[in-house]
Amino acid sequence: MSRRTKIGVTVAVAVVLLAGATAFAVSAHGGRPAIMKRVATAVIDDALDAATVTQGQRATIYAARDRVFAAVEEARKNRGARIEEVLALFEADSIDPAQADALRTLREQQHQQVADVIQQAVIEVHDVLSPAQRKALADYVRARHARHLGG
Repeated sequence: MSRRTKIGVTVAVAVVLLAGATAFAVSAHGGRPAIMKRVATAVIDDALDAATVTQGQRATIYAARDRVFAAVEEARKNRGARIEEVLALFEADSIDPAQADALRTLREQQHQQVADVIQQAVIEVHDVLSPAQRKALADYVRARHARHLGG
């Protein structure tokens, strides 16, 4: 085996091992939902630091955050089964409008439940912060998302 081939094989093996280790690490930590939770928590912590919240306020906000996370997790349960129901409906010779309406209504109810939990969390966060802290938090969001807000 030439030196060039040995280096190529070594690099290929290293890449495969790194990819496998990364995949294992991600799966061991809960995959994409867990990563998204960690990212969201980091952003929340950064925003709360910018608003200089107290530990008591932070505890209230974390409780609201945890309820939102739980609602989203609950809504994601049985996602594969819901997709299969939609695909089975699509694959049929004809689509049953009543069944399509029922699937849509169910999904809208699930979205509404999550929206209700988020709305309540926003109200709780608003109520626990002072006007100056709410302004600091709003300024943080504006600065972080300026490109999305038309700025």
